Amino acid sequence: MSPTYKYEEAISRLEHITEQLEKGDLTLDEALTFFEEGINLIKICSRMLDEAEGKIEVLTKDLEGNLILKAYDGGSELIE
Repeated sequence: MSPTYKYEEAISRLEHITEQLEKGDLTLDEALTFFEEGINLIKICSRMLDEAEGKIEVLTKDLEGNLILKAYDGGSELIE
C-alpha cells in the first residue's frame, strides 16, 4: 500500500530524492530504490495536476458581452 500524499508533500519528497541522487554517494540498490520512488511520485503529482485542471473554470464573455462561467479547456480560451 502506497502512502497518500498532498501535492506539496509529494513535491517536497521528490526534491529530497533528487538531492540524494545528485550527491552520487548512494549504492546502486539505494539509487534504484530512490529512482523508482521518484517515478511513482511524478505519476502521483501528474495525476493530481490533471484532476485540478479538470476543476478549473474560466470566466468568459458571450456574444452579447455577458459574463459566463465555462469549464477550462486547456488554455484555448481567450479572455477579453
